Amino acid sequence: MNPATPDALVGIQRFAVTQKITLMVNRYEIRALGPNGEEGAMLAFAQQKRMAFKEEVTFYTSEDRHTPVFSFKARQRLDLGATYDVFDAAGLPIGSFRKDFAASLLRSTWHLDAAGVSAVGQERNAGLAILRRVWDLIPILGEVPVPFVFHFDFTDPNGQVVLTSERRMSLRDRYTITVPDGRLDGRVAAAMAVALDALQSR
Repeated sequence: MNPATPDALVGIQRFAVTQKITLMVNRYEIRALGPNGEEGAMLAFAQQKRMAFKEEVTFYTSEDRHTPVFSFKARQRLDLGATYDVFDAAGLPIGSFRKDFAASLLRSTWHLDAAGVSAVGQERNAGLAILRRVWDLIPILGEVPVPFVFHFDFTDPNGQVVLTSERRMSLRDRYTITVPDGRLDGRVAAAMAVALDALQSR
């Protein structure tokens, strides 16, 4: 299979993110989506080391990890409210995001910024957000893995949706990502989508 081109995610409005779990790292495939939701060509491949002191995730054109195309990296070490910068292949900043730790105590909340876009993302279902937290707080229940299906919507100050992440029922973490009007750089959207999975529990 041919690797993706470095600009495969630029201008994209819909794609899928799938997590591949291995012993020491989390890996993510970013794939195009067809009109009926079928997964197509790989657009990028990401790898995250677990238990890293300073979070950094690099996206490549393929699993061989020869050609990096963008990345995100935490500004601070082991900070629950850290800001993460998104960089292009040349190392130039193209966006940033951070988790709002206080607001996330009841409902996970993120702030996202990129060229021409400033948005706040929250779990779509506030009731489900609280249920997930109650489940984790009860010792017996918290040991039972439950694939809660939760979605995120990111809206700008005018209330317009600029990014959605919808989790699909699956044994592995799978998400459908939509950038409705194409304003948000697809690389920033992909970085945010992976972060929603990789960093959600932090």
